[in-house]
Amino acid sequence: MSEFFENDIDNMASDDLYVLEDNEEQEIDDNCPENFVFPDRLYRLKLEYSCEGIYATVPDNMEVSPGDRVIIPTRYGKDYALVMGKSEHPIGIKPSDIITIERKIAPGDLEKIKDLKEKEAHAFKIFQEKVQLHRLDMKLIATHYLLEEQKALFFFSADKRIDFRDLVKDLVSVFKMRIELRQIGVRDESRITGGLGICGRPHCCHAVSDKLRPVSIRMAKEQNLSLNSMKISGQCGRLLCCLSYEYDWYVEARKNLPNEGLRIYYDGTNFKVTEVNPINNTVKINGEDGRIIELPASRFSRIEGRWRLN
Repeated sequence: MSEFFENDIDNMASDDLYVLEDNEEQEIDDNCPENFVFPDRLYRLKLEYSCEGIYATVPDNMEVSPGDRVIIPTRYGKDYALVMGKSEHPIGIKPSDIITIERKIAPGDLEKIKDLKEKEAHAFKIFQEKVQLHRLDMKLIATHYLLEEQKALFFFSADKRIDFRDLVKDLVSVFKMRIELRQIGVRDESRITGGLGICGRPHCCHAVSDKLRPVSIRMAKEQNLSLNSMKISGQCGRLLCCLSYEYDWYVEARKNLPNEGLRIYYDGTNFKVTEVNPINNTVKINGEDGRIIELPASRFSRIEGRWRLN
């Protein structure tokens, strides 16, 4: 029988990968009141121009189906959204985030949407010309005209904060309406533009949900993934969103397993735990004599904070 302790963990040097983490992402707020029950007729909607997810209820006298377009209040103003379907288990939202659908779009709205899309394409070109004229270092991602208001939205990315006050004045003089510029991050850019990930499927933030938890290097380490930035980062240059999907399972599974780096005296030799596999439930140890031994996790037990190898 052998013993080893948590204090024997080696301080492993961290890879310089923390720049890939979500350093500015906000934590998903799931602090709902304990007695709060989400409405039965709760639907998930999507703003087509930005792929932002929105949760909304439906008035009693209205029926909606997946694929319908509806008018809703958004943080930018009243606009249309696409109904994705009923939401059985909403994530990343609190009661105050839920809005109410005002109405379904009318046939005349469809014609207006078509006309606005043509105007958006024209506005996209005008914006780029004005950016060059003002010599601003910014990349335009998307343009959108609100359906219910005289307002145009321009989403752009930049490496630093941009003073675009003169640009806005110039745009207002051209379009004769309210102008709003929104500087977005790299994840937002990928969500809007879309694309395929290394798995061959559409980006999670674009096709699945934009309300995903922040991702950290720790999530990759817990899952024994290669800490190669090319393999664990997406098109946006940040860590893959999917690293968070199975993270909770790995954390729970590792509670019953020793940590990598722990040292143990076994079979007359000093060994170090070099690999823990929660899926196969095995532990690999390397000895100073060159031996590499893979043992079933069932041979390890923890009694009063002390690990034992039977």
